[in-house]
Amino acid sequence: MPLETASETAVSETAATAAGKPPAAGTRTEARERAARNRKLTVYAARVGVLVAFLGLWEVGARTEVVDPFNFSQPSRIWDQIWQWVTHGTAQGSLGEQIGYTLYEALSGWVIGVVCGVLLGIALGRIRFLADVFGPYVKVLNAIPRIVLAPIFLIWFGLGPASKVASAVVLVFFPVFFNAFQGAREVDRNLVANARILGADNRRVTLQVVIPAATTWIFTSLHVSFGFALIGAIVGEYIGATKGLGLLVAAAQGTFNAAGVYAAMTILAVVALVTEGLLTLAEKKLFRWKPADAGDGR
Repeated sequence: MPLETASETAVSETAATAAGKPPAAGTRTEARERAARNRKLTVYAARVGVLVAFLGLWEVGARTEVVDPFNFSQPSRIWDQIWQWVTHGTAQGSLGEQIGYTLYEALSGWVIGVVCGVLLGIALGRIRFLADVFGPYVKVLNAIPRIVLAPIFLIWFGLGPASKVASAVVLVFFPVFFNAFQGAREVDRNLVANARILGADNRRVTLQVVIPAATTWIFTSLHVSFGFALIGAIVGEYIGATKGLGLLVAAAQGTFNAAGVYAAMTILAVVALVTEGLLTLAEKKLFRWKPADAGDGR
């Protein structure tokens, strides 16, 4: 565009605004995008500020002994412990090996629990007879504190990863199952009726209508369930294991090393956050058609 034309366009837009006319649609869109970017940067800056303030107060409180440094440790010692594990490894092997061992157990239990939860949730949600028969048993099993099953799995499967995978599976299964079950029950009856009018049988209705409609419910449970899988793996390792982050926690606790306990918890938090970010990215790619939440642009 020539310079004179661009200048005339800018002058006309300014004149239109001064005359009380609304700005062009492109200008409004750019303004909204700029406001959204600014808000996102502000949120990130606030998050970093809160974390820095918390760690700073903790460090100062520990150095001045307002907070007992033996029981609560301090951020600098926690960082030193992490750095020592990174550079010199742990008593059980390298830090990467411990993280990989725990991730293998958690991911294996998560995948098995998700698959079983989705399949059984959809099946019971679609077939009322199965729901009536197995519903009471599912409720009874869900009422059992599942963490207490970890010692039983340790007896059954030994110190290897199988007992930790089993602990992760029982923690993951139920939230995924109930979300899949509810998602199958909440499918719009008009969609099902229209599919049947078009000649779809039960299999096609389930695959092409029910499962896509329940996908949002299922993905909601995936965010929570991976945290449960990590809990199951860590608790199993804490009770008895040969490797893993849970064993690091148990070893640090046994030697009254508070910095080691917090260091292992910090590593776990980072792993959980990275996994949550990957799940969120996958969800956004799968659900591009969904409108953004109303609060996102505020």
